[in-house]
Amino acid sequence: QLVDSGGGAVQPGGSLRLSCTASGFPFSVVAMSWVRQAPGKGLEWVSHINADGTNTFYSDSVKGRFTISRDNAQHTIFLQMNNLKSDDTAIYYCHALDSWGQGTQVTVSA
Repeated sequence: QLVDSGGGAVQPGGSLRLSCTASGFPFSVVAMSWVRQAPGKGLEWVSHINADGTNTFYSDSVKGRFTISRDNAQHTIFLQMNNLKSDDTAIYYCHALDSWGQGTQVTVSA
């Protein structure tokens, strides 16, 4: 099970930190990802982190603004989002194996 949290409404240029807490599988050996869906659009992969947190990957649209991290002791991953833009407005989901979080809404608007 994956539980997403941390979304909200911010102005352009603002920041948010998303969290995803996992249970029911061996978290520390599983890679994790964040995926988002903007209004009226399909799923877009955002970021990925390997099992021990030593390798991270980002889509071009968020590279340099978002940072993915994980705390294996807390079975949690994070997505620090800085310099948010209106195009970042979406529902954000964490994903691992065949599990998805319930999603957390991020709205960036003046």
